[in-house]
Amino acid sequence: MLQKQLMASDKTLNVKNLTALGADRLAVLLLEMATGDAAAKRRLRLELVSRSGGGEVSAEIRKRLSAIAKSRSFVDWRKIRLLAQDLDMQRTAIMEHVAPTKPADACDLLWRLLKMAPSIYERCDDSNGTIGNVISMALEDLGTVATQAKLKPHLLADQVFEGVCTSDYGQFDGLIALMTEPLGQQGLGLLKARFEELAANPPAKAKANDRKVIGISTRGPIFEDDFESHRHSRLVQSALTAIADALGDVDGYAARFSAEDRANPAIAAGIAERLLAVERADEAMAALKVAQDNYRKGGHWPDWLRIYIDVLDALSRFDDAQHERWTVFEENLNAEYLRAYIKRLPDFDDEEAECRALAHVSRYPDFHEALAFLIDWPANDRAAHLVLARHDELDGNHYWLLSPAADTLEHGYPLVATHMLRAMIDFALNHARSKRYGYAARHLQTCAQLAKRIEDFGGAPDHDSYVTQLKLHHGRKSGFWNA
Repeated sequence: MLQKQLMASDKTLNVKNLTALGADRLAVLLLEMATGDAAAKRRLRLELVSRSGGGEVSAEIRKRLSAIAKSRSFVDWRKIRLLAQDLDMQRTAIMEHVAPTKPADACDLLWRLLKMAPSIYERCDDSNGTIGNVISMALEDLGTVATQAKLKPHLLADQVFEGVCTSDYGQFDGLIALMTEPLGQQGLGLLKARFEELAANPPAKAKANDRKVIGISTRGPIFEDDFESHRHSRLVQSALTAIADALGDVDGYAARFSAEDRANPAIAAGIAERLLAVERADEAMAALKVAQDNYRKGGHWPDWLRIYIDVLDALSRFDDAQHERWTVFEENLNAEYLRAYIKRLPDFDDEEAECRALAHVSRYPDFHEALAFLIDWPANDRAAHLVLARHDELDGNHYWLLSPAADTLEHGYPLVATHMLRAMIDFALNHARSKRYGYAARHLQTCAQLAKRIEDFGGAPDHDSYVTQLKLHHGRKSGFWNA
């Protein structure tokens, strides 16, 4: 037996066993496997040239990037993964073979890769984000390498300006934040001046007779000059806001928004959060108050509420902050706010508050939200009592909740798990959801096992009676019975 195990381990594909083949044999195998595989050949060539240092690798990568950039053929869905792998191979080679010794060259190569993004997107369908993932990683790498490269601030500021202005496909989204450290105060100042100059020179308005319609909206025609004007305004606004953030200029950040903008709860929260970070809590509260009416009208504004409570704490209005936390929990069964509420209570008061909170959950109108809360908290005993008391509210279509909940409770509460499993079985059969029959059949098998541990079904039919009813009403559904 031991001998067989040793023989099997010798055949396992791992580094140790392959090394035992020897360099010559591995080289022959690699060449055979690379025959007809262009990607494998490029990888091997990169590894070979890397022995001579980053310079030769840079030249090899630059040559490959140029070839990709010059290509104009459409890449269909069957080949898009190969293109993504090729791009990622170049990105990886930049970081592994060039960046350690020549960070400035690595920086230049990553810029080249990112600038290629528009031409690549234009000749392929990247709806699944395969190419986008590589581009995102290259952008992150650029932020890392640029710090090491120690480029001249004015040159880097020019590159960042160009990148932000040409990010039509989002390839440079978040670039200013990534480049905050390598730009430094000097570079950020130069970048700010470039965008302020751009702001002062908006696109010219076309003459009435020369206006070009580029689309139609519910409000009427969309003119090219209007579109360019709005694009220019959004670009400048976004860039100067990001630069103010990078500079730690809270007032500069706030100044980028109009009075109308500040009434938006999300924008108000962003301003208040930055004011709070520099210990200007009173001003943070004032910024939030501007948007309070819009917040109270409804909508999803989680940041406004989160910052509002933080500001209340900063102003030593602890009771008000606790009231807000409890209110959010009561209305939405938000576990995060309940935990924060309980954490700030004195000893012994926290246990009483938790009991009161869980009692509220048990009475919550939405049965499934209440069950999800109790399972996640966790409060399994409360969850079991909830199901027993309100099992007529079970909706078997909520399989994503009921299936794991049944798994969680089946050991200590077999009848409760049975109620949930039967709900899913009944839903699948009553609505003829044939794709769920396999799952429903397995649920029925689990019910049979659980029935052995149930002494009292509490008014519900026992397992044999339940199966008899299923056969009576759904006996012809062979997809279920034969599953």
